[in-house]
Parts: sequence; C-alpha cells; structure tokens
Amino acid sequence: MIHEVDEALRALLAGSGLEASGVEVVFDAPTREWAARRNAPTVCVFLYHIQEDASRRGSGAGEVHDAEGYVVARRTPPRWFELTYLVTAWASRPQDEHRLLSQVLGTLVSTDALPEDMLTGSLAELGLTVSLDTAGGGVDAPSASDVWSALDGELKPSLGVRVCAPLAAVARPAAPPVTEGLLVRTGGLGPEEEPSPGRRLRYEEVGDPGSQGFAGPRARPAVPARRRRGRQA
Repeated sequence: MIHEVDEALRALLAGSGLEASGVEVVFDAPTREWAARRNAPTVCVFLYHIQEDASRRGSGAGEVHDAEGYVVARRTPPRWFELTYLVTAWASRPQDEHRLLSQVLGTLVSTDALPEDMLTGSLAELGLTVSLDTAGGGVDAPSASDVWSALDGELKPSLGVRVCAPLAAVARPAAPPVTEGLLVRTGGLGPEEEPSPGRRLRYEEVGDPGSQGFAGPRARPAVPARRRRGRQA
C-alpha cells in the first residue's frame, strides 16, 4: 500500500508541470550526503512516519464473490494508516527552491484526496477515498526539526503532507457451496449385515435449489386415497 501511495503522489506532482520542466520527484532521505550529490532541480517527498488510525478500525468480515455470485472468500475490513511525508525543494538558489515549493503547495492543497485515476493495485481495488492533508495542524508525528536533526541535514523550508490510506486485509478462502443433500445411511440389525448404500436427502430432478436451498418447500404429489377397512355390503 505504501508504494502505491508513493506512485500516486508522484503522478500528482508530475502532472502539475514539474516533470515537463525537468524537475525530478524522488523519495530519498534528504541527508547531507544526498544533498551534496544533487545537481538538478528536485522535489523530495520523504516518508518519515507511519501510524494507524485506530478510530477507523472495523470489525466483522465481508464476503468476496466470484463472477457467478458464489462466496469464494471472506475478508476482514481494511485498516487505515496515516503516512506523513516531509516535502522539500532543492535547487541552486533559494529563490528557485521557493518557487518549486510554491508550485508543489498549490498542487497539493487543491485536492483533499488522491485522484482515483492515479490509484493502483490494492488502493484501486478497494475503491476507497485516500485523503490528503497538506500543511495541516494537529499531526501526531515528529516535528520537522526533529526529522532534520535525525537526518543530520540542513534545515530547509518544508511541507508536512499526511495521507490516510487503507491497507487491504488478507482474504481467507471460503468452503465451496453445498450442491448435494444430506446422505443418510443405516446399519443392519445383525453383526454380519451390511449397511444400506444410503439415501441422499434431496429433491430429484431439481437443478436449481432456489433461495431456500433443498430444504425449502416443494410441490408434493397428491396423497393416494385410503381403502376402507371391513367388508363391503
């Protein structure tokens, strides 16, 4: 799921004109050594914090159906995680960096969710909204200064971007649908008597059991008339 969010962010930023102007979008850690090797305008989107949103954790299990409508698996609800990115711009002059960062800011704040056509893999399969919060407050994550200190990097203007994305649960295969009725087999009364071959409790010549299965009500033949006991006059 994380790499799918990365690709969606890359597509969103590249579509804003950065790619056409020769600006590279990377997801590297902006350390001193990395910064010394940069020789072209770059936008760095560094993922530094992952935390589950426990308030959105669901329970129960959903059903996965095949093309014919049969239940083939059961899947627990997805779990939601907040991915926090540190977005910075790198160029030869601070003015150019500020211009790049302004372009990135305008692109990210114009949408509250990653576009559906940019979602791939499990995110596209789930069809859920992947929210996007740019430079918002109340983010329960390490501060930007703490991140720069941990990276031993030079403090630069940056944007805090938080993405809330679902992680698809593992689907567990379900048992195949029941197509035969219950088999009843009786044993002999004596020790040497063989058990009966058995009788299957199902309705003969019925291809479709209906919504209530083979145990549902069926049309039954008329009961034959009873013979009266005693002599006839």
